[in-house]
Amino acid sequence: MLPHNDATPAYACNAAPFLHGPEIEAMTRALLAGQYGHHAETERFEAELAEFLDVPDVVTVSRCTAALHLALVAAGIGRGDDVVVPSQTFCATVHAIRAADAVPRFADIDPDTQCVTADTIAEAITDDTRAVLPVHYGGRAVDLTELAPALAEHRITVVEDAAHAFGSRHRDGRLVGTTGALTCFSFGPIKTITSIEGGAIVPRDRREAERLRTLRLLGIRAKQAERISSTDYQVDGTGLPYHLSAVHAAVGRVQLRHHHVVAERRITLWRAYADALADIDDVQLIDLDIDHTIPFNAVVRVPHRDAVFARMKQAGIGVGVHYPPNHTQPAFRRWIRPRPLPATEATAAELLSLPFHPAMTEHDVTTVVSTLATMLH
Repeated sequence: MLPHNDATPAYACNAAPFLHGPEIEAMTRALLAGQYGHHAETERFEAELAEFLDVPDVVTVSRCTAALHLALVAAGIGRGDDVVVPSQTFCATVHAIRAADAVPRFADIDPDTQCVTADTIAEAITDDTRAVLPVHYGGRAVDLTELAPALAEHRITVVEDAAHAFGSRHRDGRLVGTTGALTCFSFGPIKTITSIEGGAIVPRDRREAERLRTLRLLGIRAKQAERISSTDYQVDGTGLPYHLSAVHAAVGRVQLRHHHVVAERRITLWRAYADALADIDDVQLIDLDIDHTIPFNAVVRVPHRDAVFARMKQAGIGVGVHYPPNHTQPAFRRWIRPRPLPATEATAAELLSLPFHPAMTEHDVTTVVSTLATMLH
C-alpha cells in the first residue's frame, strides 16, 4: 500500500484513492512500451473484468458517464424517449441521459436506503418511457425483480448505474452486473477499484458488445482499431473517443487483483461506523444491506445538516453531501413533471457523508463519530 500522508489525518478527507504500490510499475511499463491509447492492455483488463464478474464480455470506456451515455445509445434510446431515473444521484447520471438526447423523468426513493424501488419506478413510468436507470446508491443493489415482467412486456430497457457498486451482490447472491441489464461501472479515483479514470459496460449479448466497441472508438469497428494510425480504417457510423487507454487499464488490472483487500477494509469501516453511531440519538445511518454490499460511502441523516456540516468542517472532519437532488438543479428543471418526490425532498436537507476510505482506521471512525455527537448536542 502506498503510505498515507501522516501530516494530514485520514478523517480530514471525505474520500481518497487507495493504491497498493504495483500500480506505478504497471503504469510505467505501459508508458515505456508506447501504449498510450487503446491497446492489448485494455483488452486484457476487459477479459479479467469479465472473468471476475463471470460474464461473457465487458467493454471498458473512459469513465462511467461515457458508459451510461453509450449504454443508452446502444439500447436505441434517443430523442423524445423518457428515461426514469432517481433525482437522488450524482448529476453525471442525468447528463448522460441528456447526452443521448433523451428526457430524464425523476423517480422517488426509499428514505432508508436512498435507492429507488420497484414501486417508485412504476409510479414514474409513462407511455413515453423507453428505459429505467436505477442507481445502486452507496453500493447497495436495487432490486427490480417484481417489475421485470412489466418492463419486458413494454420493451423498457434497464440500464444500471452501478458506479458505486462494483463487487456488490443482490440478495440472491448474484453480483451486480450479472442480472441481464446493461450495467455501468465507474473506476474513478475514489471507487472500490480505480483505473485513475475509467468505466465499463456489461453488454447483454455479443452483438451489443460489438456495437459498444464501435461507438466508443469514433465509429471504427473494433477489429480495425489497430489500424487507426494507418490509411485504411473504416468509419461505419457515429461514435465518440470514449475508449480506455492502456495506461489506465494497466492501473485497473493491478487494482482488480487487490479488490478483496479494499472490499474487506470498506466493510470493516462501515461496520465500525454502524457500531459507533448506534447510541447517538437523531442520527440514522443509511442502510446499505452490508451483508451483500461493498460500501462506497457512510451517509447519515442528521437534523440541522447545514449547521452540523459547517461545524464538522471547522473541526477538521472531511464531511460531504451525496447528493443535492437533481430536480432542484437549474439545468434539469425544465424536465420536471408536476409529481411529488416526498422522500427525496424530505431527506435532501438531512444527508451528511462521513469520511470513508480504506486509509482510515477504526480510531479515525471513533474520532469522527465523537466529534459528530459533540456538534449535534
